Amino acid sequence: MVGVMTTPNETLRAVRLGLRLSQDEFAKHLRAVGAAQGEPNDASKRLVQRWESGEVRFPRPVYVRALEAVTKLPVDRLGFESPQLPPRVSADGTGGHDMTSDESRVPVQAAPAPSGEDYSGVWISHYEFFSSSRENTFTGLHHVVLTQNGNRITGRSLPGASSNPDSPLSFDLTVDRNIVTGSWVEQTAQDGYYQGARYHGAIQLLVDPTGRRMAGKWVGFGKEFDVNTGPWELRLLDKSTADDVLSRYSVPPES
Repeated sequence: MVGVMTTPNETLRAVRLGLRLSQDEFAKHLRAVGAAQGEPNDASKRLVQRWESGEVRFPRPVYVRALEAVTKLPVDRLGFESPQLPPRVSADGTGGHDMTSDESRVPVQAAPAPSGEDYSGVWISHYEFFSSSRENTFTGLHHVVLTQNGNRITGRSLPGASSNPDSPLSFDLTVDRNIVTGSWVEQTAQDGYYQGARYHGAIQLLVDPTGRRMAGKWVGFGKEFDVNTGPWELRLLDKSTADDVLSRYSVPPES
């Protein structure tokens, strides 16, 4: 479906950049996975440009399947526009999250967020990751403060507010309706298991209609330069960013 979008598809662009692929390389990956799936496609740099510019509002099914295979994300997490019933965030039962219509219970594209919504405040951040070296799934918890200016959100963990000591976390996010997309960086503790390693990647979250919960996925690189992903959730604790509030949450979250 081709049409005009008021804004570019920054979500897809952020996911592509999180994979460290140029537009041409992204198209090559789409063609390769299509051939491997027995569904050859004609993905090109120009097509990727049309998606990211918003010229194409939603890809054809053959590209949907290729996009999902390359990004490891459902197409409704890639910023494409599809008019549907108002959705809400819910767990999909496999560690991920879906936006679903209360009436149909069918995954749909996010609806516009309330005009003028401000997500500044103190939130609890919860993500999960699988450690191949330890063969187990682990959780990261932080109290973070988000500050919004226009459609940009910056975030940082509060001092001493991590489940893993000395493991500061930061965000650089953009809001598009109730889709929040951007990048994350975490610096692990020098004396911890990962010995001060710095990890970073892309993140995409869908905001619940209440405006008090964001849920989605992170994408990042492991030690062997493989692309990893997992669930990430933010829950609002306090809309205030006053000094006494920040001081109150400058403690490790309870697991």
